[in-house]
Amino acid sequence: MVEIISDNVISPLGTTSEGNYLSVKAGCTGIRTYDSLFGIDGKISCSKIDDALIDSELNDVVGADDHYTRLEKLALISATKAIRNAMIDASSPDVKFYLSTTKGNVGLLDDGIIDSPKIYLHNTARLIANHFCNQTTPLTISNACISGLNAIITASRELEAGRIKYAVVTGVDVISKFALAGFTCLKSLSPKPCRPFDIDRNGLNLGEAVATVVLKKSDGEDSGFRFIKGSIRNDAYHISSPSRTAEGSFNALNDILQGIDKEKIAFVNAHGTATFFNDEMESVAIDRMGLNNTPVNAYKGYFGHTLGAAGVLETIISKYAILDSTVIKTLGYEQLGTSRKINVAAENFGTDKEYFVKLISGFGGVNAAALFKKGGAR
Repeated sequence: MVEIISDNVISPLGTTSEGNYLSVKAGCTGIRTYDSLFGIDGKISCSKIDDALIDSELNDVVGADDHYTRLEKLALISATKAIRNAMIDASSPDVKFYLSTTKGNVGLLDDGIIDSPKIYLHNTARLIANHFCNQTTPLTISNACISGLNAIITASRELEAGRIKYAVVTGVDVISKFALAGFTCLKSLSPKPCRPFDIDRNGLNLGEAVATVVLKKSDGEDSGFRFIKGSIRNDAYHISSPSRTAEGSFNALNDILQGIDKEKIAFVNAHGTATFFNDEMESVAIDRMGLNNTPVNAYKGYFGHTLGAAGVLETIISKYAILDSTVIKTLGYEQLGTSRKINVAAENFGTDKEYFVKLISGFGGVNAAALFKKGGAR
């Protein structure tokens, strides 16, 4: 098994994992409504990190430096915080870096920069590894919205195979005109804060965040917070629409829950984008898996959809929730709006259960699920 030994989250809600979790538990949201953001007409609700906060945090990492893009700054800050807390030698060949991002520095295109090597995702991953003087070839995971969880699963497999001793997984994306224009064309953005699984949901909000986990192979059965199993199942149903039968999502869930007592699952943290088809598809997968009574929540109402950061960010918030014996409510949810009857958490409440499931899906029919368990639990 694999253990999460350190983590960090930076979002509009804070610069530490614990700070972000406590803000979420208190019902705070980083989503704000903007007029004509990036010159795009109309109101856009999204979650953006203040530039002054980024530069302030950067001084503690590399000093004031305009050489880095916003995305690079965030990745370096978060990775540094997590590595310091883990107290590992990040330059060691036993450490491997993983970058999860869907857009990377695509915002450079907004400024007419089309020939910069920074646009290529692998160069961003190498920049992060080089900062820590690490010569092991980093791995970039860019698999639509499942990228973050995909990266955790991939890193865990390499750890379990004994190829490395530590993995540093950083998921990051920032809002750009390019990304906003794409989701606007799909008519999937909501002008108001999103409402996952609610009958009145009308679209998603984009968000900015970076999240890092440091992983190692567990020393024993009773060690710290653990990744138990992950599964990626791609049904390739459609370029942007999820499978109506939730085939890939259900298969991923079915894979990770073999031999697991479902009564021990505290909650399923869903993707919960608040788009009509995604939430409907997830309800089908959860229903098919017989998890109708298991609490379901989503964090998009707090952070927005953070793309390549989502899988890592939402895993970390779920980790802190289960360590706090709490199921976090789905902000914006009031009345169920899916065809399958699932148990969406409308309020925070306590739990004594030890497992949680992270569920996520993305464009192109990609789907992933992972099972986690708090240490010391029997």
